[in-house]
Amino acid sequence: MLTVTKGAVVSSVSQPAIVSGRLAVLAGFRREFYQALTARRDELFELTDAVLCTDGAVKTLVELALAPEHQRGHGALYDGINHGGLDIGRLRRAITDTPLPRAADGRLVLAVDVSPWLRPDANTSPERCFCHTYGRGRDEHRMIPGWPYSFVAALESGPTSWTAILDAIRLPPGADVAAITAAQLREVVMRLLAAGQWTAGDPEILIVADAGYDAPRIAFLLADLPIQVLARLRSDRVFRRPAPPYAYNPKGGRPPKHGGEFAFGDPSTWDTPNVSTTTNDTRYGTAIAQAWDRLHPILTHRNAWTDCLGDLPVIEGTVIRLTVDHLPSGGDPKPVWLWWSHVEATAEDVDRAWMSFLRRFDIEHTFRLLKQTLGWTAPRLRDPAAADRWTWITIAAHTQLRLARPLAADLRRPWERPLDPDRLTPARVRRGFRNLRAKIPTPAHAPKPTRPGPGRPPGSRNRQRATVHDVGRALATGEAHTRPAHHQKGTKPRQKG
Repeated sequence: MLTVTKGAVVSSVSQPAIVSGRLAVLAGFRREFYQALTARRDELFELTDAVLCTDGAVKTLVELALAPEHQRGHGALYDGINHGGLDIGRLRRAITDTPLPRAADGRLVLAVDVSPWLRPDANTSPERCFCHTYGRGRDEHRMIPGWPYSFVAALESGPTSWTAILDAIRLPPGADVAAITAAQLREVVMRLLAAGQWTAGDPEILIVADAGYDAPRIAFLLADLPIQVLARLRSDRVFRRPAPPYAYNPKGGRPPKHGGEFAFGDPSTWDTPNVSTTTNDTRYGTAIAQAWDRLHPILTHRNAWTDCLGDLPVIEGTVIRLTVDHLPSGGDPKPVWLWWSHVEATAEDVDRAWMSFLRRFDIEHTFRLLKQTLGWTAPRLRDPAAADRWTWITIAAHTQLRLARPLAADLRRPWERPLDPDRLTPARVRRGFRNLRAKIPTPAHAPKPTRPGPGRPPGSRNRQRATVHDVGRALATGEAHTRPAHHQKGTKPRQKG
C-alpha cells in the first residue's frame, strides 16, 4: 500500500521508522543539551522540561517548581538559575546541527533583530541600557531601561509563526551595534559551514534585517563569506549612482568617485528602473517592485569609518522600492525601501528578495512566544549572567518544540478550529509535549534527599546591601553619554523664539 504525501510516494510501512527517526533527533538534542549543562545540570534540565510541559503561560519562575516534571524544590530552582553552568558554545553547535528550515529554493534565510528584556525598576542590576520600545499610542516611542538581546533566527517560506533561533547575545551599554551584529553573524555562518548546512554550490545565505542596521557596513565586514545582506532603509536616504566614465579634463583634478544623486524622497532624481515587477498577492493586493542597480551610500571618515585608512570603499548594491495596495492590518500602506548587497539582479531575484524580507516579521511571533508563553522576561533576575543562562534555557525549550513539531498531536480546545499536522502553532505543540516526553528517555538523575539550610535568622535584616548601578546608553559610536548642558541640574532650559 502506498500513500502520496505532498507529491512524494512514501511507503506506509516506513511511517513508524520516520516517527522513530524524528524521536531520535529530539532525544539526541536533549542529550546534547544535558551535556552542555556544566553545573546544576539536573536542576536546569528539569526546569526546561517544566517550561515545556506546564499548563498555560509561564508567569513566574517559582511556579515552575510545582510542575510534575520538576522533582526538586523551589530553592534548587533559584540556585540553578543563579549558580548553574552552561556551555553556550556547545549548545550553539547542537542547535546548528539540527534540521533547519529553508526557503523555497533551498536557501538559508537568516533574520537578525533586537528584542529587549525590560528592567525599568531593577536599580541593582548592572549593564542595563536604554532600550527602544513602542508605546501604546500611534508613533509613540519610549526609551526604557533593560537588557537588549540580539537574536539570529532561520526563516521558513510562506506565512508561519515558526523560526529556528540560532544565536542570542546581550548588547552591553555603549556597544557598536553594527560591529557586534557583524561578529555575531560571522560566528553563526561559520558554524553553519562547519555543520554542513551550506556547501559549495548552494545559494548564498540571505541575511534580512529591519531599519536601524547599517546594511552596507555589515555587507562590507562579511564580504569574505557566502552571504547577501537585505535590509530596509529610511525613506529620507540619499544614495549615489556609479561614477561616470573617466574623461580627460584639461584643468586637472582627480576623477569623480560618485555619480549623480538618488534621493528616495525626490522622484525627479530617479531614472528608469533596471527591473520592475508586478505581483498579485492575497495579503497585500497588487505589489509593485522597482529596482535600481549599483547604488551606494557616500561614506565619510566619521563614526564607524573613523579608523579607516586611505580611501573609503564604494559598497554597491540594489535599491528596491516596494508598494502594495493594502496591509493586512488595514493601515495606510507606505512605500518600503530596501537595500540589497547583490547586484545585476533579475526580475525573479527581486521578487524573491522582497518576499524574503516580508518573512522577516515571522521573528516577531517568536519574540511574542518567548515572552508571553515561555516566560523569557518573566523572572526578576539581578545578575546579567543569570539572565543569559535563562535566555538560553528558553532557546533550548523553543528548539525542542521545533523538533517536536512533526510529532505532536493537535490537542485543541473545543472552541478552536482543527489544524493540519504541518500547520500546528508552537503553543499547540507545547500542549502535547508532555505526552512526547514520556516516550523519550530523560538523562536527568533522580533528586537526592537533602535538608534545607538555616538561612538568615527570622527578624534580622540583610546587612549586605546591593550596589545601585546607573543605566548606560547603547550608542552606536561606543562613546560615553553626556547630558546636554541645558539638561544639567540647576540650569534653565533654552528659550525658543
